[in-house]
Amino acid sequence: MPDSTNNSSSARFMNGTIPAGLLAAVRSERPLIHHITNSVTINDCANITICAGAAPVMAEAPEEVAEMVAAAGALVLNIGTLSSTQVEAMLIAGRRANDLGIPVVLDPVGVGATAFRTETAERLLDTLDVAVLKGNAGEIGVLAGTGGSVRGVDSGGVAGDPVETARECARLTGTVVSMTGPVDVVTDDRRVFLVGNGNPAMDRLSGTGCMASSITAAFVAVADDYAVASAAALAAFGRAGERAALEARGPYSFRTALFDELAALTPDDLAGHARIEER
Repeated sequence: MPDSTNNSSSARFMNGTIPAGLLAAVRSERPLIHHITNSVTINDCANITICAGAAPVMAEAPEEVAEMVAAAGALVLNIGTLSSTQVEAMLIAGRRANDLGIPVVLDPVGVGATAFRTETAERLLDTLDVAVLKGNAGEIGVLAGTGGSVRGVDSGGVAGDPVETARECARLTGTVVSMTGPVDVVTDDRRVFLVGNGNPAMDRLSGTGCMASSITAAFVAVADDYAVASAAALAAFGRAGERAALEARGPYSFRTALFDELAALTPDDLAGHARIEER
């Protein structure tokens, strides 16, 4: 990211009452978030959804996903531990969500690492109306075709400018793109939001990307503007990470504190500390 991202004298920052209001709405409405997700991080995703103020359900049997998603406020599709049966369930649930106007958040974990992952992500994007594509820089670069690399499921970065990579991906896919990194980039191509909240400890903990998708879905479930909701979700998660890092002694105490701090995060705190630059 450009070093001047948050130091520009011409920067225009989102009014903090906007992300605060969305956090309050999540807590008030407690939307059900249906996950078809990564078996490595499934429990963390369930618990972080609860800490955000929403309600999780983890259901991936093809026989029940259409019925389950009909009760949800948003659907998360995470390709971190793929199987053919899971892909079938994702397509069934995604089509039903589209029919009902329920937003779909796709997390293309490790896309580019194998042909199966890449083909699955592209198939989901081609077949479904995806509201938000949430990935790391390497994953978004792969899907944008601008040069991205992954190692296993970790980002290897992008070859060019991160903002332009995210915008190109948004243009190609027709989705809101939410790209995490040292500074998160959220764009629908027309608008760009740079989120400066967070702490480096979040990158040293397995599962924070998957958790970010769950929180994004919770915010998207209570909003009409998916780009604003995605930026607000990352600001809330990042703010929890900032607070968690203050007293953490290492990765696992940080992990525990991250859940606690998100659960304790108030709309007033988020209003005062969200750092979302609008471009």
